[in-house]
Amino acid sequence: MRSTWMAQELLTTFNLEINTLTLIPGTGGIFEISANNKLIWSRKTDGGFPEITELKKRVRDIIAPEKSLGHIDRKKD
Repeated sequence: MRSTWMAQELLTTFNLEINTLTLIPGTGGIFEISANNKLIWSRKTDGGFPEITELKKRVRDIIAPEKSLGHIDRKKD
């Protein structure tokens, strides 16, 4: 399941910053990700599912803005 994989990726990347991660089943194609009560991704408004690199950037910007994401933060030439 894609959401389980994304959750594992977030827990691995933010192992010191995330204390709790909850997956809540929904109906009707709802897929939303929030952190600290702020909506980070909505399938309806953002269109589909996020790429993991974009999701990690958005999560980092909310929960640990000082954290480096290594290669994800490097600009492509």
